[in-house]
Amino acid sequence: MEINIAVTKTKKYATSNSGDTVEIVERPNGGLSVVMADGQSSGRGAKWISTMVVRKVISLLAEGVRDGAAARAASDYLYTERRGRVSATLNILSIDQVTKTLVITRNNPAPVIVANNDQIRILDDKSLPVGNYRDTRPIINEETLECGLTALTYTDGITHAGGRSKAFLNVPQTLRDLLHAGSSAQTIADHILRRAVELDQGRPVDDITIIVMRVVEGIGDGIRRMTVSLPLKSY
Repeated sequence: MEINIAVTKTKKYATSNSGDTVEIVERPNGGLSVVMADGQSSGRGAKWISTMVVRKVISLLAEGVRDGAAARAASDYLYTERRGRVSATLNILSIDQVTKTLVITRNNPAPVIVANNDQIRILDDKSLPVGNYRDTRPIINEETLECGLTALTYTDGITHAGGRSKAFLNVPQTLRDLLHAGSSAQTIADHILRRAVELDQGRPVDDITIIVMRVVEGIGDGIRRMTVSLPLKSY
């Protein structure tokens, strides 16, 4: 088997910085974790918040701290730094090679969509952002790693997309259609982002980040690969 991870993101229209931050870290006992945070509000202030939360989480994960404990520590850290006045949503998707599971950790009102071949499930138990209260606990789910497993998580820019026209994106159905078409993780992430931007008439009302993680048949050469595309401004 092979794990494919795709991350696609864009910033809110007419802002200089995205308030979303994503990082990938290798786990000390094998596997990878993808950490995503969305800072309260938008722009530079939100970016500072999300970066602080993500860096706290990945530093703890790299030391072998469990995902739930890392999320709680990041929440307490943000609460202490900003006295509960600001918050951030937080998601962690981890490939744990010890337990052979996908660990889904969520401090985010937006759901995580999980597909296992033709079955689509929405993980939407009530979940609070980090930073407003002490000892804020995440919602944690575990899925057995097997071919056909797909997890999709996103920041609330997807939830808000289409709000001007009240034509919101049906994410579970879109994911189902793309999986039936045999789409890759990157194709799924790109398509959902493109549809969200279209619903906002090309002017996203909020920062958007999408993470897609898929378990597929391995290509068998034992090589790890990562590809990153970063648009740069013309100077």
